[in-house]
Amino acid sequence: MSAIELLRQLGDVLDGHRWDDLPALLHPAFRGDYVHTGEQFGRDDFVRLNVDYPGFQRFRWEDLVDAGDRAVGRALVTGTVDGQEQRFGVATFITARDGLIAELTEVWTDVEQTPPSDRRPV
Repeated sequence: MSAIELLRQLGDVLDGHRWDDLPALLHPAFRGDYVHTGEQFGRDDFVRLNVDYPGFQRFRWEDLVDAGDRAVGRALVTGTVDGQEQRFGVATFITARDGLIAELTEVWTDVEQTPPSDRRPV
């Protein structure tokens, strides 16, 4: 699969909670990096993180960019925390090798944050 096809498939697997299909997308030497927390994950840990993540509901791509053996996506993720819906934005960068996702870097943020007033033009 190409990088963009892998990224689309990753979104479908996550949104569909098809956890048994997730390992088949990841290269045996997979490495995942979360820039916002500094965490790094191997293949098995990344799968377990997704399977066990509490409150996850939906994953929807909002934009995809094809760059050959690399691809980038911006998604909206929804879940619940203490019974309240939360929305997150995530930017996902992947590198494909041997038809699988070999590297994944994600940056997550809460959606609908209030911008600091002292850092915006008047």
